[in-house]
Amino acid sequence: MSQPVLGVTGWKNSGKTTLVERLVAELVRRGRRISTVKHAHHDFDIDVPGTDSFRHRQAGASEVAIVSARRWALMHELRDEDEPPLASVLARLAPCELVIVEGYKREGHPKIEARRLGARDTTPLSAQDPSIVAVAADHAQPGETLPVFDIDDIAAIADFAETFCAPRV
Repeated sequence: MSQPVLGVTGWKNSGKTTLVERLVAELVRRGRRISTVKHAHHDFDIDVPGTDSFRHRQAGASEVAIVSARRWALMHELRDEDEPPLASVLARLAPCELVIVEGYKREGHPKIEARRLGARDTTPLSAQDPSIVAVAADHAQPGETLPVFDIDDIAAIADFAETFCAPRV
């Protein structure tokens, strides 16, 4: 990986997306160039039925790029291919200062574990995953040996991300 990667992982409803959103906003506010990768466990579509690009994909195109003066997107239809590993996705990203990855629970990149009392499961993942390097939680974490942050202390989590990823830049 040519650029530093830090993940945010956790059980369903643990606050991963909100944490990523707030962390990206804080790091961008600090002048950092950030990219993100979001893993979805379900079928999803970012293209609206009836649009030209949707029609191109439906016709069988393997990749469809849609480009305007404001943004561009590349959609790759897997068809009968396996889901690509995270490393393949990361290799396609433009250079940046940090890639924040949401999900990819079983990959080996360093991750912050999000924990909330309202999550589907509250079993700590860090006990079984040595790639978890910190915890962001909405409740006390007695006995946790990793750095623990209040899930709402975005400035402290951003400080940690910058420091943790600095040697990798």
